[in-house]
Amino acid sequence: MELISKINNINQAIYCCSNCTRRLLLPSHFLFNCSHRNTIPKISMWLAAIRCVNIFKNSICWKTPLRRYLWVSSKSLIDRAASEGELRVFIVAGEVSGDSIASRLMASLNKISPLPIRFSGVGGSRMSNQGLKSLFPMENIAVMGIWELLPHFYNFRVKLKETVEAALQFQPHVVVTVDSKGFSFRLLKQLRARYNQQRSDRPVLFHYVAPSFWAWKGGEARLKGLSKFVDYVFCILPNEEAGCKLNGLNATFVGHPILEDVLELNMGKETALHEWKITGNGEDFRKKYAIASGATVITLLPGSRLQEVTRMLPIFSNTMKLLKDSLPELVTVIHVAPNQLVDNYIAKAVHKWPVPAILIPGGTPQLKYDAFNASLVALCTSGTVAMELQLARLPCLVTYRAHFLTEWFVRHKAKIPYISLPNILLDSPVIPEALFQACTPAKVAFLLKELMNNTVLQQQQIAAAEKVMELLCPPNRTLNNTEQQGMKPSPPSYSPSMIAASTILSYKQR
Repeated sequence: MELISKINNINQAIYCCSNCTRRLLLPSHFLFNCSHRNTIPKISMWLAAIRCVNIFKNSICWKTPLRRYLWVSSKSLIDRAASEGELRVFIVAGEVSGDSIASRLMASLNKISPLPIRFSGVGGSRMSNQGLKSLFPMENIAVMGIWELLPHFYNFRVKLKETVEAALQFQPHVVVTVDSKGFSFRLLKQLRARYNQQRSDRPVLFHYVAPSFWAWKGGEARLKGLSKFVDYVFCILPNEEAGCKLNGLNATFVGHPILEDVLELNMGKETALHEWKITGNGEDFRKKYAIASGATVITLLPGSRLQEVTRMLPIFSNTMKLLKDSLPELVTVIHVAPNQLVDNYIAKAVHKWPVPAILIPGGTPQLKYDAFNASLVALCTSGTVAMELQLARLPCLVTYRAHFLTEWFVRHKAKIPYISLPNILLDSPVIPEALFQACTPAKVAFLLKELMNNTVLQQQQIAAAEKVMELLCPPNRTLNNTEQQGMKPSPPSYSPSMIAASTILSYKQR
């Protein structure tokens, strides 16, 4: 962006801030914040602000769709934050999948914000890599289930209070909670109440990953209550946006976060991006870990929360005992979530593992997909990993166990017969599931062996994966659309995190 170097009153007003491009993009800086405003005639400052608008409109930034989307009114978040010279974002994630979503959102905000951003909140290792200093370990609030929460309830309340006080002290312009609905909604509710008591300007309250209102009896009725303490919801599934809006919630379908794995791992490769798929290098993986060419490799994903892993890993272990006699060259690849408690537990458990085991550390996506490509099938605990396996086109069996009272509640309150997202989206049992009391080593071994020996079942899952991935793309942002228009795909323009970031920055507070 070029500035006229000739010194006159108008140009002096612009030139005084030429060392800060971010401020230069904000006309309000010349009118209210510029340190030179007392030495330059007011009319010149107004004209400088007008020229700033014209310069910006003629710049490359203005011609970029996302930048144009961010040029907002005086009631926008950006304009409010401009007077303080920074945008403060308080962001909270309580589990591994949320840590991944939040870290990508942080990166996208940093890429397109015209102001420097300061983060505070709670998160994991990936958010830490984006500059967050977590108030406490994310694992302290990573509890899922009704009765599973009871032993941790006191600590849960302590951490909730600590987070509320930290948010108030931080004075954010934006608060973003990611999934972890039990903690997130309590946090947003208390923050809204505290700001109402203080009668002060409150931040805009966003929640990323809409609650699964469609899965529960009376879910839509509970959804209506969210509008009292949530300003905006980012939906990751189709039809959630419409459901939220019908119940008084502002919402946007941004696409499923799993799509970003494709954008990160496939972009830059010689092969063109033409489908939502990740193909790892299974041959290199087998060489790296000295796996015999005739060995049968099964991928195991026991979960990301300690409570899940302690329930599921023993079932997986006993299942492998039942399979090893019929599969003499059986090798298991166990994926360890980036959670220190989970890491320690699995490291001890594999000492008594019935078959050879390879541990894959969390936070290594390329290695993870290489392992998927080297495997025949996968055995996983229900969660985001089922979608990762769909991306890799690896047939799988989904399992889950919980506290018996939680299982009773789910059986009586759930509206849908499936737990894995691909089955829910297609309304068909494409992926076999072993749930609750049916999740026994004998049952799991039977279903897994059937999947391994039946290529028709495997091909059904692979074919279904393509349909599922297309459903998870936000409207008009599929890879095929960009290719048909003759444009090179550009991840920042259609990735879920970038869509969410642009929505936050362009939000106009009423």
